[in-house]
Amino acid sequence: MTSTPLPSEQTDEAGAPDRRRWFALAIVMTAAFMDLVDVTIVNIAIPSIQEHLGATFSSIQWITAGYALAFAAGLITGGRLGDIYGRKRLFLVGIGGFTLASALCGFAANPEMLVASRILQGAMAALMVPQVLSIVHATFPAHERGKVFGLFGAIVGLGAVSGPMLGALLTEWNLFGLEWRPIFLINLPVGIAGLILGSRFISESKAPKALRLDLIGVLLVTLGLLMLIYPLTRGEELDWPLWGHLSMVGSLAVFALFVVFERYKTRKDGSPLVELSLFKVKSFAAGIAVQLTFGVSLGIFFLVWTLYMQIGLGWSALRAGTTGIPFSIAVSLAAGLSVQKLVPRFGRKVLQAGALTMAAGLLLYIWEADRYGTAIHSWQMALPLVVMGLGMGLIVAPLTDAVLSEVPREHSGSASGLINTMTQMGNALGLGLVSVVFFGVIDDKLAPEAVGVAFVDAFQNALWWATAVLVVIFCLMFALPARPRVGMEGADEPAAVAPVVKEPVLTP
Repeated sequence: MTSTPLPSEQTDEAGAPDRRRWFALAIVMTAAFMDLVDVTIVNIAIPSIQEHLGATFSSIQWITAGYALAFAAGLITGGRLGDIYGRKRLFLVGIGGFTLASALCGFAANPEMLVASRILQGAMAALMVPQVLSIVHATFPAHERGKVFGLFGAIVGLGAVSGPMLGALLTEWNLFGLEWRPIFLINLPVGIAGLILGSRFISESKAPKALRLDLIGVLLVTLGLLMLIYPLTRGEELDWPLWGHLSMVGSLAVFALFVVFERYKTRKDGSPLVELSLFKVKSFAAGIAVQLTFGVSLGIFFLVWTLYMQIGLGWSALRAGTTGIPFSIAVSLAAGLSVQKLVPRFGRKVLQAGALTMAAGLLLYIWEADRYGTAIHSWQMALPLVVMGLGMGLIVAPLTDAVLSEVPREHSGSASGLINTMTQMGNALGLGLVSVVFFGVIDDKLAPEAVGVAFVDAFQNALWWATAVLVVIFCLMFALPARPRVGMEGADEPAAVAPVVKEPVLTP
């Protein structure tokens, strides 16, 4: 078997660095941008979807949680498939499937079809997104990656700013009488272009040794996630039946069985779905725990934020979208400053400061929501949103550095898939918990004049929970490396040092 060239060996016929790598970078960045924007667009359009499709609150949760669940369940598999069959091949399959699923979402005739299409869209994103980090890692030498990941940070920020605005505009414009549907259909030309250009400019790369797909591992991890997330999402609506509690407890047994099987699979043929040896790396294990809990906090906040503004306060999609702009800008600015200036000097303390800053922003938001009630204005939300955005920006980019800095390159696909899986699993858990911390404190039958006050109270309750999770995150961060490790180019080079491309919900 011919081994895959090292990043520093990606050259043209004359021996010079292949200039096509920059075209490849633009293509994978566009795909990551499309994925990020799609999620933020969906959040801002939720009330319109609810109105025109007649979706229940449970359906609304599944439109977001279904995507996150499919994304989480498939990311590890997607990363492993890229290692086995080629990252370019899986990237093209993923972006093609994502484009098709976007079309199905756009033409959904009822809430059930939209939920199913969103689940398919999440599954296709799970094939596409893990390849982004791996393609960059296999294409660029170590000395160029700082510049590359700086561009990634800019793309993430641009997606955070443009996603809600684009979603708000497309929803408000009601193009061709399609209401919310253009938020999905806009992916079609972008996806088709990415498919055509990616097949031409992206170079193929695989893991340096032959691997096999762990189908039983895929089934076990998917089953465990479903047994945990589904009862959480439907529990409040179904009055918390006994089978739901048994399912959630049973999911722990399934995850335990998964670990046992992965150990057996490692001994048998060395091709487990999850490289359990990665968890022997302290920075990776601690970072994964932080990613999971961070996803829970984000999953809770961003969905209830949308419901609070558009249903509780009665704001339009455009007003809600513009309200979130200060947050998005603050995230982008703090992320760049964190990676380039602060982390190299202060290390782990920057991430911990970010967690405390986010918590402070949430507490400020709770105070304002209580003080101003339904009479609150957009400009009054700017201060807590900026504080929260600065805190999040201090965390998002350097956290991935801390997780991946000591991971061996041959496991880059598996590791990047696992990182994104934990974030998305946390996000799905947070979305499921919305039925407890938000809808759980709202009466089933509210008079129209009582909706605003009830949603304001529920919003504050949810923010207290999100704040508590951030305190847990702060404590977990003590297990991260005190200082970043600078990888050396060569055989033992770290897998990647990059922002996780998938930010579940940066804006309403």
